[in-house]
Amino acid sequence: MTNDTKSGRSSGARGMGLAALRGLALALVALPGSVLCFVLSLVSIALIPIGVGIVTTPWVLTGVRTFADWRRVLAAEWGGVRIPPAYRPIPQGANPWARTFGMLGDPATWRDLRWLPVDMTAGFVTALLPAVLLFYPLEGFAMAAGLWRVFPDGYWYGFVPVTDQASALGAGVLGLGLLVCAHFFTTRLLQVHFRLTRAVLGSDQGELAERVRVLTETRRDAVDTSAAELRRIERDLHDGAQARLVAVGMDLGTIEMLMEKDPAKAKHLIAQARRSSADALAELRDLVRGIHPPVLAERGLGDAVRALALRLPVATEVTVELPGRAEAPVESAAYFAVSEVLTNAVKHADADRIWIDVHHADDMLRITVTDSGRGGAVIGAGSGLAGIERRLGTFDGVLAVSSPAGGPTMVTMEIPCALS
Repeated sequence: MTNDTKSGRSSGARGMGLAALRGLALALVALPGSVLCFVLSLVSIALIPIGVGIVTTPWVLTGVRTFADWRRVLAAEWGGVRIPPAYRPIPQGANPWARTFGMLGDPATWRDLRWLPVDMTAGFVTALLPAVLLFYPLEGFAMAAGLWRVFPDGYWYGFVPVTDQASALGAGVLGLGLLVCAHFFTTRLLQVHFRLTRAVLGSDQGELAERVRVLTETRRDAVDTSAAELRRIERDLHDGAQARLVAVGMDLGTIEMLMEKDPAKAKHLIAQARRSSADALAELRDLVRGIHPPVLAERGLGDAVRALALRLPVATEVTVELPGRAEAPVESAAYFAVSEVLTNAVKHADADRIWIDVHHADDMLRITVTDSGRGGAVIGAGSGLAGIERRLGTFDGVLAVSSPAGGPTMVTMEIPCALS
């Protein structure tokens, strides 16, 4: 037997086992998660006429979107199935009434709600079947090995009644047949689960105009953000470096007049001018770093993220697998998104350890930031995460947040792009 044959069999067995475990994990999450989201959504929407639902519905639907976005990320990472979201952005600072009816007026919201019953039924079955196909044969082998004697009144394995050693061998043969089926269908069944998710969650051609409208709004957000950034730069230059340089110029004029009359005073002003010029230079460097960090331009996203991690007061582990570089706008958006997430983790999460994973696969840049903090992070209007979502949305990117109370918090960002 050649090494390639052994490697192929090992890879096939590993793929079967991985698909079965992933399917089992999905099944254990899909049923309770979908049931909880669906019931809470129905109750909250039903309470809108009496006013309670006006307050609760935005929070519940945000939770549904977070759950759906997390499943989109798993579909892309585990099945290679892309399910781009098409949510309408909620205006920043919108009141509960506007948020509630804005979200209920979004076709993507109703697509999520239609998906939940499918996920808790057909989705649960298609996720569980890979694990059943792989693990259920073990019971048949156990029967053939003599476990049937534990059941004096007989035992049914599938459709085979096990009452003696001969029927127990039949159970073993059935188990072997199921294991052969598992070899051919385990990974395919998991793909069926993800394709079913895409069929319900994904937008169809009839919603192409809606998708264009969403991209138009995210572009408008990007333009507004750029204008605000230009105003910030102008303000920082006016109040910081420019003021210091003006002061240096005034000091130099005074020094010219004092050089002969009061050399000691002139020497003091020279030292003061030197300090002011150094401060102005430092402010200019900080300003340039805030616009586009030199390390990002020179060495790429991976080293720029490592540089961010080095400046954190928290132990941080960075893993980067990038075989090339993305376009400069994509790198910049990803860099500042990671910077914002890390700032939130340090300031608000009270984390003592952070893990960052940056890699590229299937024409998708995926960045995961996990912290050991207190959890409870949500994507909402006015939050830093909402700003990150808008920033990524400009590039058709996705943001998913998993942050249960007590932690840990996992923020996953995806941006479709090709590497040079």
